[in-house]
Amino acid sequence: MIDDNAQKLVPAVQNAMIIMRLLAASGRPLGATQIAREAGLNVSSAFNILRTLSHEGLLSFDPEAKTYRIGMGLMEFTAPLLGANPADLIRPTLTAIAQDHQVAIALWQIAANERITLIDRFTAPNIVQAVMARSSRLPAFAGAIGRVYAAARNLNKTQTREGFDSVRWQNAPDFETYWSDVHAARDSGTAQDRGNLFRGLDIVAALSRDASDVPRLGMSSITITGQQTEESLERVGIALAEAALKIERGVFGRPLGA
Repeated sequence: MIDDNAQKLVPAVQNAMIIMRLLAASGRPLGATQIAREAGLNVSSAFNILRTLSHEGLLSFDPEAKTYRIGMGLMEFTAPLLGANPADLIRPTLTAIAQDHQVAIALWQIAANERITLIDRFTAPNIVQAVMARSSRLPAFAGAIGRVYAAARNLNKTQTREGFDSVRWQNAPDFETYWSDVHAARDSGTAQDRGNLFRGLDIVAALSRDASDVPRLGMSSITITGQQTEESLERVGIALAEAALKIERGVFGRPLGA
């Protein structure tokens, strides 16, 4: 796995991205002092970054109000993505997770009828893996995806039980354990299925919601039991949860912190 701490990152670029994300999430113009405070930067550094971003057209500066907002220059970078297939935008991120963690990743489309469909797969080279056919369909409550799905929809216990009972489990978990996993997923954004949906497979999952808070895409790591340690499964879950948040913002336009 790639260690971010081992890479040489440029602080000024990181700070610029913090400012851009802050302004994008705020949805309104902000002054330099407020931006610096909310971004955790000193005013001098924030001002220099804001002036540079404004010069490049990525931010727009109002000289009367002395505020900044996202600028039209950003369209230069986003235009090639408009109308693109979401799977094409997601592929590099999920491929990197598969390779960094030595797993197979399944991408699922979540339908309004509480079914999920396998639409793409991403795998690390030279690993033994379980293969599911594209277009495979499962109940939305199945496996690790099901736990994060119930969590994302904020379903009550009765609703979750109905969904749980719709799944054909090879080794069904106790419902109270499943329900506990749903509660945990509300905080972590990820869940695990250890040989319940399919015997001999460890599944870790997260999902992405759209701007209307509707679950749209699920992503799950599927590995043969014993290939990963407890710690490595946790790390995969964290990576998937982080990817899910990026997809929510970048593909579905879900506001930061929603």
